[in-house]
Amino acid sequence: MARTHSVLLLAVLVSACACAAASEQQTCTAPDSCTKEKDYNPEAGEWYGEFFPDIPKIKYEGLNSTNPLSFRYYNAEEVVLGKKMKEWLKFSVAFWHTFKADGSDPFGSATKAWPWDKEKDPLQASFKAMHANFEFMSKLGVDRWCFHDRDIAPEGATLAETNKNLDLVAEVALELQKGTSIKPLWGTAQLFKHPRYMHGAATSPNATVFAYAAAQVKKAMEVTQLLGGENYVFWGGREGYQSLVNTDLELEMDNLGRFMKMANDFKHSIGFKGTLLLEPKPQEPTKHQYDWDAATSVAFLHKYGLLEDFKLNIECNHATLAGHSCEHELEVARINGVLGNIDANTGDAQTGWDTDQFLTDPRMATLVMAVVVKNNGLGSGGINFDAKIRRESISTEDLFYGHISGMDALARGLRNAAALKEAGQLDGLIADRYASWKAKGGLGQKIINGKVGFAELEKYALSNPDPGSSMASAKQELAEIYLDMATK
Repeated sequence: MARTHSVLLLAVLVSACACAAASEQQTCTAPDSCTKEKDYNPEAGEWYGEFFPDIPKIKYEGLNSTNPLSFRYYNAEEVVLGKKMKEWLKFSVAFWHTFKADGSDPFGSATKAWPWDKEKDPLQASFKAMHANFEFMSKLGVDRWCFHDRDIAPEGATLAETNKNLDLVAEVALELQKGTSIKPLWGTAQLFKHPRYMHGAATSPNATVFAYAAAQVKKAMEVTQLLGGENYVFWGGREGYQSLVNTDLELEMDNLGRFMKMANDFKHSIGFKGTLLLEPKPQEPTKHQYDWDAATSVAFLHKYGLLEDFKLNIECNHATLAGHSCEHELEVARINGVLGNIDANTGDAQTGWDTDQFLTDPRMATLVMAVVVKNNGLGSGGINFDAKIRRESISTEDLFYGHISGMDALARGLRNAAALKEAGQLDGLIADRYASWKAKGGLGQKIINGKVGFAELEKYALSNPDPGSSMASAKQELAEIYLDMATK
């Protein structure tokens, strides 16, 4: 990637900490330490000051705190089951929802006017948004973020111009990362919004669109690598169909497989060490998307020989749309060895669509984190807040409230999951329920080890009493009580 730019860009790069003019004699040591806003000079590309001047660095204050700008459960350094909370959780801020979401929905126009979006020049606005991103993370105490290429940089008149814009914004992000632990949890390409992708990207009936999508992913992967990203995500927003009447399903599925193979080949060709993640979603915007749920995605990866090369990014609200719970999708991914990352959010049962709300329910958070604990963490993945504040929430403070509530909920869930594991009651109940499969030398072990077939099993069934009269209770209600005991 080109690293030689004009003085104009250099001025942008140093602006995060050069917070005051020489006459003020003020020095900044971090993005959140600038306390005095200066005028923005569009010709020099400079902006000095804070976007969140009234927000302090968010700290852990414990359960007795009544301060909404504090953590009650999330204590980054607290050790839980042998690892620090920040290692279990590895929270990430979603750039698109936090800094680009304007409150619009299918029934209404924008309601939010963020200070970083006031510049008429889209590129200058992108520089400002990136500064806001780093200040926000610094104050929140989060060192991961996620992005789509078209969220952080504007699209130009040509692909070359678009790539140049992305390079310029990436250089700003790279400079802002210096001296911090901040880096992307993952990057991705937005292959669903532009009209060229109306029929899909990798599954488009137009081969030129396939080529354009490949070029866009190539660039987005390069930028993710440049910024030290730990993963790269594929979300097939329009990789699906509206009707089979006009769709060559076999060709589209095969092309999607070809596209993923090419992406994996390119990853290795540039030495990118990050994990490739496929994100399931059943519908919306297409009627039927090809990565419907975790099980469907595992089958897809298996068919095209990619199961060793990809893991899954499970989004909780997508699980709901597929008719599952989030813990179901996480568990399916876990037992197949492909649990890679979580997009933590939830929907509204009365709304029925992908509302991307912050996950705040303690019981749901406990069940989610129980799977993460069984998986011994998420490896290179983490927990991304693919969530946005409500349309009616229009203050920059609300961005902090949303993330604080989500972080506290999952920290609470982690503590609860640890309590469940340490108590051992649920594990004991499950062990008792499946005891016939574990008894040494018993029938269950013979079945598992392939020592018997239908003939032997028929002989066993004929010579033993019908099991219907001796079935044990599943103790579902007791299991729920054990879960409730841990949900504090």
